[in-house]
Amino acid sequence: MRMRHVAAIVLRQYYLMRGSLSRFVPLFAWVGVDIVLWGFITRYLNSFQTAGLNFVPIFLGAVLLWDFFTRVMQGVTIAFFEDVWARNFLNIFASPLSLGEYIAGLVITSVITSSLGLLVMLIMATSIFGLSFFTYGAMFLPFLFLLLFCGIALGICCSAIVLRLGPASEWFVWPIPALITPFAGVFYPIATLPPWMRCVSMIIPPSYVFEGMRSIISHGATDPTALVRGAVLTLLYLILACLFFRRVFRQAVKSGLIARYSAESVG
Repeated sequence: MRMRHVAAIVLRQYYLMRGSLSRFVPLFAWVGVDIVLWGFITRYLNSFQTAGLNFVPIFLGAVLLWDFFTRVMQGVTIAFFEDVWARNFLNIFASPLSLGEYIAGLVITSVITSSLGLLVMLIMATSIFGLSFFTYGAMFLPFLFLLLFCGIALGICCSAIVLRLGPASEWFVWPIPALITPFAGVFYPIATLPPWMRCVSMIIPPSYVFEGMRSIISHGATDPTALVRGAVLTLLYLILACLFFRRVFRQAVKSGLIARYSAESVG
């Protein structure tokens, strides 16, 4: 893998964002809205002293972690969609750029943009609403890394789906984080779900993060084996997502779909 080629993909995304406020501002706007909204909700819940709980690390921490996961996933897909919208695939792959270098460029772009959003969320959550990440201890970083790689895997998979079905199918991608939320147990324990939903939760890596987060808040510790299972699932999904993207790309090249790419075709 040639890092100059990877850097070229990242540089292209930088130029796109630098020249357009409509691309740059959403990196911070929506995460800021979420933190403010949930921050005041947690303050309201904390006003009921009979509850005996601090809802800031329970809910605001969950919102921060889930927004980070969503931004990572969307960072990959939006960087991919820029080439979809510009119908730029022939230009890119007529160059010496390899598929692995292209995906690596998308992933690095996503890591950079989502890290900027995470920084804004951390500053707002700690300075305005008093969220202390010492509550989670040393496990906060493993939580972040698991969500990071899980978001990357989901973003690559979603990009492959759009590459296979066509640009109009991007509307299948946007609701995916919302569809995962009930199974991931972002705001409530997995034990509250019916049995069939709990079975689905067992194969969703973020569910191990949020269960571990609540366990730390409630009991001061979490089961490391559960997080290891989540990490193994994440690694498996990341490998499968890359293989899926490569397979779809080769089919698109072989069938000529990549040359006929148009916003009007879905199937």
